[in-house]
Amino acid sequence: MAKEAMMKDMSVAKGKPGHLYMQTNEVENAIIHYERSSTGALTEVERIKTGGAGSGEFKPISGQESAPNAFEGASSIIFTPDRRFLFTTNGGDNSVSTFRVSEDGRLSLVDVKPTGNPVEGRSGTAKSLAFAPSTRTLFVLHSFGPDHLRLMSVDAEGKLSARPERYTVNTYSKRNRVATMVVVSPNEELVLVGTTFDEPIAHTGLYPDGSPILWVQRAGGAFHSIASNAPDPDGLAAFPLQKDGSLGTTRFYDAKGGSPFYIGFLHERPNSFVIAYAVGDGCSMGTIEKDGTLSIGPLVKIDTSAGVPSELCWLSVSPDDRTVYATNFGYSNISSYRINGHGLEVACDPACPRVPGDGTARGLNGTVTSGPADSWITSDGAYLYQIYGNASKLVGYATQSDGSLKEITSVKIPYNSPQGLAGF
Repeated sequence: MAKEAMMKDMSVAKGKPGHLYMQTNEVENAIIHYERSSTGALTEVERIKTGGAGSGEFKPISGQESAPNAFEGASSIIFTPDRRFLFTTNGGDNSVSTFRVSEDGRLSLVDVKPTGNPVEGRSGTAKSLAFAPSTRTLFVLHSFGPDHLRLMSVDAEGKLSARPERYTVNTYSKRNRVATMVVVSPNEELVLVGTTFDEPIAHTGLYPDGSPILWVQRAGGAFHSIASNAPDPDGLAAFPLQKDGSLGTTRFYDAKGGSPFYIGFLHERPNSFVIAYAVGDGCSMGTIEKDGTLSIGPLVKIDTSAGVPSELCWLSVSPDDRTVYATNFGYSNISSYRINGHGLEVACDPACPRVPGDGTARGLNGTVTSGPADSWITSDGAYLYQIYGNASKLVGYATQSDGSLKEITSVKIPYNSPQGLAGF
């Protein structure tokens, strides 16, 4: 058995070279393009201006002057399936940029267009993207509503055209929800949207010590948590995707845990997905049933002895659909899960040592954090890359057969602001 494990580790000791992209989210936003060597090392190739604005170090969700994880979201950089184009949000001014991707991975700016949502205050909140190839529709999710979801058409040359449709994840009694991620199901029949708060921290405010106010009253009634789906069973939104790219009537589901933040579909089982819960402190498996409804399995928690919530927010699913790497914003590390025949089980918790920040950022549980955010795994499963914004680091890990991660590279990135990872 030990020999088998050793051989498997050797098989992923070297991967295929490629490219990795991250947006700086600086006020003058840019994409940083890295080349990846077969050993996983990163070399910066170029920084290309997006033509749009990020929020900089400012965090619109909480109103903090400088903090990581500005928009409480994921997938702000994506490719078209043929990798001809890369899209990125510009959260500061609510716009989207398109880049053409050359054979050597270099980018050239094609277009920049506003999403249609006005900027109110210091920053917009455009954060997450998803693309439906059959209708060439780009879905742009904003952290703040009421028009959380806006649509754009993409022509054959990558030019963008804003569409008039607008959709919300608010409900009758929850008018200020915070959305996190939009994803199109592989069969292009559903668009799923995750949520994290029923009211943003920017509205509820901070206590004198700087910690967020997470419990509020409605109409003088009992106190309740502002975390979505905690306990109201309506944290996961599903929209039927129509033939013209528009969306049907939303249906809200009980996500089975607090703040269903991230939704990651499996590669070979297109009706199955994993949910990461920022306040639920774990992950669960979900399924799209034959009738189009969603079925969510039990929540599998990590060790929360360091304090709750862990803010387990981002996921990367290995290409063989065997391992899930879950990023813990509050704990400054990553946990891993195995996907077995029955669902999920914890593999390594934590899967890597904690990465310290500069001491200025705290998680919801009060722990000092380095603010890990988006992650990305290579198509061969050999390497995982993780943003640690408050540590000004992008760290690369070699994946191990037991689900653990071995740090093999690190590059300096802008302080607190970076968002989004995508590559090939």
